[in-house]
Amino acid sequence: MVEPAGLGDRVMVTGAAGFIGSHLVDALLARGHEVIAVDRRSVHNDQLAAANLARAIEYERLRLHSVELATADLDVLLTGADTVFHLAGVPGVRGSWGPRFGDYVTSNVIATQRVLAACEHAGVRRVVFASSSSVYGMASRPSREGDWTGPISPYGVTKLAAEHLCLAHATRPGSGLTVAALRYFTVYGPRQRPGMAINQVLLGALTGTEVPLYGNGRQRREFTYVDDIVTATLAAAVVEVTAAVVNVGGGCSVRLCEVVRLAHEVTARPVPIIDADLQAGDVMATQADLTLARRMLGYRPSVGLQEGMARQARWLAGLPDSLRRLLLSNQSEVS
Repeated sequence: MVEPAGLGDRVMVTGAAGFIGSHLVDALLARGHEVIAVDRRSVHNDQLAAANLARAIEYERLRLHSVELATADLDVLLTGADTVFHLAGVPGVRGSWGPRFGDYVTSNVIATQRVLAACEHAGVRRVVFASSSSVYGMASRPSREGDWTGPISPYGVTKLAAEHLCLAHATRPGSGLTVAALRYFTVYGPRQRPGMAINQVLLGALTGTEVPLYGNGRQRREFTYVDDIVTATLAAAVVEVTAAVVNVGGGCSVRLCEVVRLAHEVTARPVPIIDADLQAGDVMATQADLTLARRMLGYRPSVGLQEGMARQARWLAGLPDSLRRLLLSNQSEVS
């Protein structure tokens, strides 16, 4: 992994109790950083948050705060921080349609604006922002950072708006803040959030639970293992840029029917599939052009899909039944 020299001793991670955030927190703590871990979920009353941060809370250099970024006093939390990894936000394409859209705007746009303004005020050097491949919308070839962005879901719209806020703050005259916005392509691995495709097909195989497959299974996704995401995210914290947008992907795009086949292979059990209609906001394909990531971050994905799914299957098999049931409770993102 890329050693995060130049991060500064004290760093902040927002969305720290989530899937990617908790892996990043673990990596930073293991390297000796003091980590201000911020999340609106609490390890005291959220079972998944507690499980995700179980390793991290053993470190004396963890400073854990349960706060709402849209309303909290961020100046106090940011005191002495050199780098902020802003991963907090409401995820999910399908949930962004309808009455929950206000939460997406508050968490993905307003909270991002408040984080950026507080970072400028506190003299933070670098914000690494977790964006999404959803900003591209429909694409007929591997997406490049300079391509036209046309998100087809409210979620994608909020992530693109947050990206623009990051770039606006970094390029504002007199601003000392620098920004690297990373467009993550479908991240998977241990601790993957409920409802995501790989989690659900593996759980379906392990438990015999029926899993809806939206569309005909011919949609293609570029899946990226979480360890590779952490590597790229750490590298983005120290690269010499003022305002940059960079793709982070897994290196190849595969059909969802192939994911189902691999789940069968790595678990040695069939996946009970229910056919379902394609859902609003689902694109037919995602694929990343990683030229800029290689040049700027020295990034090359290291974990292939079969190996990554095998690791995730072993993690799921080792979970207590209560956590497996919780992960099965939301199947809305299998596409």
